[in-house]
Amino acid sequence: MTYTLYGIPNCDTVKKARMWLDERGVRYAFHDYKKAGIDEARLKSWVEELGWEAVLNRAGTTFKKLDDADKADLNAGKAVGLMLAQPSMIKRPILDLGDRRIAGFKSDIYEAALGAFL
Repeated sequence: MTYTLYGIPNCDTVKKARMWLDERGVRYAFHDYKKAGIDEARLKSWVEELGWEAVLNRAGTTFKKLDDADKADLNAGKAVGLMLAQPSMIKRPILDLGDRRIAGFKSDIYEAALGAFL
């Protein structure tokens, strides 16, 4: 099975996830937000599955540079709008396993999710 890893190539966390997958021979397609963007339906499905709080990267500089008004009163709809306008605000990486998604990278979580396939 081929999975899809969503992210930005120069992100350190994405680099760690890619290295982890490569070292274990896990086949995946890489989707670059900067080049390919993200479609609204997919982003909304991630927010429904994982919660907007897990999908929106509030620790990144893109979010931190927003006006206070844009950061105030966040909800799923507003978060999706912000992420569509600036995909670098999407948590990185998002690993699409087909039946579920994983936001961020932690080797133990990847191991638990993919261990049977390695």
